[in-house]
Amino acid sequence: MLKTKGEAPVITAFESSPDRGRGLARDMRVRWALEEVGQRYEVRLVSFQAMKEPAHLALHPFGQIPTYEEGDLTLFESGAIVLRIAERHSGLLPVDVDARARATAWMFAALSTVEPPIVERSMATIVERDKPWYAARLPMLDERVRTRLGELSRRLGEADWLDGAFSAADLMMVTVLRRLDGSGLLEEHPNLCAYIARGEARPAYQRAFDAQWAVFEAASQVRTPAAPEG
Repeated sequence: MLKTKGEAPVITAFESSPDRGRGLARDMRVRWALEEVGQRYEVRLVSFQAMKEPAHLALHPFGQIPTYEEGDLTLFESGAIVLRIAERHSGLLPVDVDARARATAWMFAALSTVEPPIVERSMATIVERDKPWYAARLPMLDERVRTRLGELSRRLGEADWLDGAFSAADLMMVTVLRRLDGSGLLEEHPNLCAYIARGEARPAYQRAFDAQWAVFEAASQVRTPAAPEG
């Protein structure tokens, strides 16, 4: 992670990552975008309690992460933040106006069309697993995800990226699809697995992942003190 003081934007991230350092928290998208464009940034870690207090709610009315502070501008919602970064720096959006519009449309598709059934399924596996309806509901949730994955897989085909060169659209879509890790659903579409792997292989992604992992590692060491010697 690149980090400096002064003019660098400030983002917020979980003080203690609920995904155990798997790179699924939404600050990952912002970190990755900043790394792709070479923009230095600062990170302010917040606890779950602090996220619901007035200071953070002034930045994010729904008490979530990430937030983004750049001078007098404050943004919330990862998609809006990544779009801001992509618009201010070269490398994440095409120069051609029509191609830029298509990339933006794919960003919206990732967040508004592909992600909702994935998140609904993920939340059900966490909070509904012990409910009497869970076994009957999961196949329905799986089918909703399968429908979207099938549509996306057919559109991607054998292309490396969604629309020409890598863009913020791919950054958003890869981070959305990674939420299905371990579900077995992605493996039904080898081209989507290869697509995710290409995103994860990018040096900027690896730097962002390492930065998020470092936060989890530090928190883990605080929660689990070393055993006494002797």
